[in-house]
Amino acid sequence: MTSEPKSPLQIADFRYLFAARMLAVASTVSMVVLIGYQTYDIARSDYGMDRPEAAFMLGLLGLAQFIPLMLFTPVAGWAADHFDRRRVAAVANVVDSVIAGVLAYMTWVDALNLPILFVLAAAHGAARIFLGPAQAALAPNIVGPKLLPRAIALSSIAWQVGSVLGPAAGGFLYDVEPALPHAISAVLILVSAVLISQIRPIQPKRSPMPPVKQMVEGARFVWRERFLLGCVSLDLFAVLLGGATAMLPVYARDILAVGTEGLGLMRGAPALGAGLMALIFSFRPLERGVGVKMLWAVVVFGAATIGFGLSRNFMLSLLLLSVLGAADMISVFIRNSLVQLNTPDEMRGRVSSISGLAVSASNELGEMQSGIAAAVLGATGAVVFGGAGAIVVTALWAWIFPELRRAKTFAPQYRQTGKEPPT
Repeated sequence: MTSEPKSPLQIADFRYLFAARMLAVASTVSMVVLIGYQTYDIARSDYGMDRPEAAFMLGLLGLAQFIPLMLFTPVAGWAADHFDRRRVAAVANVVDSVIAGVLAYMTWVDALNLPILFVLAAAHGAARIFLGPAQAALAPNIVGPKLLPRAIALSSIAWQVGSVLGPAAGGFLYDVEPALPHAISAVLILVSAVLISQIRPIQPKRSPMPPVKQMVEGARFVWRERFLLGCVSLDLFAVLLGGATAMLPVYARDILAVGTEGLGLMRGAPALGAGLMALIFSFRPLERGVGVKMLWAVVVFGAATIGFGLSRNFMLSLLLLSVLGAADMISVFIRNSLVQLNTPDEMRGRVSSISGLAVSASNELGEMQSGIAAAVLGATGAVVFGGAGAIVVTALWAWIFPELRRAKTFAPQYRQTGKEPPT
């Protein structure tokens, strides 16, 4: 008789998913960070833009990534619920590998300009929106509900380790040869696709409903379930305002003057804090008072963002970015666990795609918001304004969605409130 696994890492399919996620994240985050640096540098050096104009280009870069995310989210969610999720994720990784390869070649021959960078960023956004829902919906199929919070914590560790190592290594390699980190990213993303393909096939519960109606039904489900709507929209609006990462190239080049190596360290600092917090959760997951803790974590995130915006000391900036990342990890861990455990399996792809769109909107549109704010307020003013905005949004959401405050455990909300389970 086979004993029941006590850790997700005892399950071979989860180990494949864990390794694939870490490699893909390290590669794609490195690629995105360097695209941002190249955009800002080319805008300043080749186009002769001043600092506010170049910062605005970073905002447009975020918009270029968000547009395909917005357009393809319904299709990506439907695909994750209709097809073999591992194949959807693997194909998305292959496409992203090609994009990284093109970026490496264009960097090698010194042919990059702003339009090319925007096109490649948009293509990366399109590939990522298909990867996210399929990959997020795989974990519950592999580990089951009992181990899911630990699996989410471990998946977050994979994400954060990749987010630390990717930008740091990318910044170092970029100084050696600008095309090298992009070329390595192309190879590692391809390896990630191979690892995902090793997971056992999981047959989805296909709905007889026409595809368009399925896509609409996914959006309706989130809209009807106020608890899910509150979880998803909190991240959308709080991080949209509070994101400081769009301004990191400005801080690295002009404010703290630490170059691409410093940029890599700053980009990796939030992931380091988040990774340490995720490691704690993998051994001792949160079990009580999860809703209130999620809300307070977003408040700390906003406060740390304000501190980073005002800091002019590199080491203090790294510390504040680490605190920011740890707070964000608490919020993400709780929110992801609540969303997955309150969503029926046949809807997980569509709900994950909507959640992923909210996360991407908060990141990419947050970059655009930061770019516009920087053009008006300067980089420091934009970051401080965003951090304060995240705190205000959290207070509003605690009032508008009292369901978030009332969430005591990760158990589905109908068990805590006496509601009928979702159908």
